[in-house]
Amino acid sequence: MSTPVIAFFNNKGGVGKTLLVYHLAWMYADLGIRVVAADLDPQANLTAAFLDEATLEALWSIGDHPDTVFGCIQPLLKGTGDINIPHIEIISDMQPSLFDEEPTGRIALLPGDLRLSSFEDELSDVWPKCLEEGKEREFRVISAFWRMMQLAATEHRAQIVLLDLGPNLGAINRSALIATDYVAVALSPDLFSLQGLRNLGPTLQKWRTGWKERLKKNTEKNLLLPSGKMEPIGYVVQQHAVRMDRPVKAYERWIARIPVEYREYVLNEPANTSITIENDPNCLGLLKHYHSLMPLAQEAHKPMFQLKPADGAIGSHLQAVQSAYLDFKHLAEKIVERIDLSLPDMAS
Repeated sequence: MSTPVIAFFNNKGGVGKTLLVYHLAWMYADLGIRVVAADLDPQANLTAAFLDEATLEALWSIGDHPDTVFGCIQPLLKGTGDINIPHIEIISDMQPSLFDEEPTGRIALLPGDLRLSSFEDELSDVWPKCLEEGKEREFRVISAFWRMMQLAATEHRAQIVLLDLGPNLGAINRSALIATDYVAVALSPDLFSLQGLRNLGPTLQKWRTGWKERLKKNTEKNLLLPSGKMEPIGYVVQQHAVRMDRPVKAYERWIARIPVEYREYVLNEPANTSITIENDPNCLGLLKHYHSLMPLAQEAHKPMFQLKPADGAIGSHLQAVQSAYLDFKHLAEKIVERIDLSLPDMAS
């Protein structure tokens, strides 16, 4: 049985995908869930968020970068074999979870790599060839990301894989998304984010159908492949300004359009203009803009909801930290509910 993979995606950039994956990984760790955070964005921002500069330099300065996702696919690129066993970086917990007395390292990172972009052409080339019979190598290339993530999850005994992707609809993201079981869409309340939503829905449907056609051509029965489920589980709206617990007027008209556009373009269902974002079952979360918490968190190298007075979180900042914790906890719980995965505090 494979470990569920959840991608956080929008082909529009700047909507907070990396922030989501980073904070949800820490939240699940805090709630007692073992997580693999996979960085398949060639910009490697998730990796930079988790690791210090010295570790990054060590990962990216050795030959073909054997300890990154790029190093894992090297044999396929060189034509010398299948993927390497993936290297994972164990991220030590900053504090005990609710269920353990000692930090245990529940987060494993599959480190990203700027050189991953060189895999784009290979993935683009093998996609049409998978429609032919007897193309074992092509199927190994296309499924490399899924098999890499499953190996990492098995090694870490993870219960969930959180996947960060770049903001585009290229061959890397196509191969990454067919490796996912679930897709959560990250949005900002603006025109550009909604346009990304309109592009995303039809593309996911096209890739899902295309992968199903290709799966029928796989003749290597011992080669395990992803199902290409890519089930949309909802959307998260981030970085909206709030005044008196309500979005400011400049964002209201964009927020009001999200439930209709998501239903129409992602779910391919009739639009329902009576649904608002507050009562839309597809809305996983509406996250505030936490203003000065982010710089503090980046400097402290920790998630916003783990900031302490020693990190500069004093006065109103402490209230914002508590609010961020509740927001991300609610989001984490809602996601696992959608994918039918129990948190330890929800188990009988």
